[in-house]
Amino acid sequence: MVEQLQRYGIFNSKKVAEAMEKVDRGLFVPAGTPAYVDSPMAIGYNVTISAPHMHAMCLQLLEKNLQPGMHALDIGSGTGYLTACFALMVGPEGRAVGVEHIPELVTSSIKNIEKSEAASLLKQGSLSINAGDGRQGWPEFAAYDAIHVGAAAREIPQPLIDQLKPGGRMVIPVGNVFQDLKVVDKNLDGSLSIRNETSVRYVPLTSRDAQLRGT
Repeated sequence: MVEQLQRYGIFNSKKVAEAMEKVDRGLFVPAGTPAYVDSPMAIGYNVTISAPHMHAMCLQLLEKNLQPGMHALDIGSGTGYLTACFALMVGPEGRAVGVEHIPELVTSSIKNIEKSEAASLLKQGSLSINAGDGRQGWPEFAAYDAIHVGAAAREIPQPLIDQLKPGGRMVIPVGNVFQDLKVVDKNLDGSLSIRNETSVRYVPLTSRDAQLRGT
């Protein structure tokens, strides 16, 4: 899967390749589904796991902010796959935090991670998955060098901007029917530089109740 994505020019980072090869996607998708096909998959609760090419793209966009010892926040952590990749990249001296508002997915994602290469980081405490409203971020371990949002916001939530470290980068899909993957860099003076990376299609970043209703 990783070699195919590299062949198609989706990414070229060796560190991203290493992380994606170590974290077996097959442990994070529902049993009986084709784990290594490059497409999103339903994981229940009106939630999907992103296609591998989107994970690779986001990891490469955030690579410089996922160095050992850095702090990373994954909003809408779902299966826990990308959070586990973050954890391997920032290492035991760093901190990888997943936030998911569906408690059942929090429980299942922790079980997924316990079977993966990132299990020791979960046990040690540098990797954690938390139940909460991702629109509020996770202030406990802020500020973050890297923030990834796995659902589309109508606008960039202010708490996430506040929790992004100066010099940090956030990758977030923004829009309703038409969405853009935005790359948000916080400059050292606290100002923001925002650019569009590509057009995307994500489930909405919303409340738990609205998520379960599919609205």
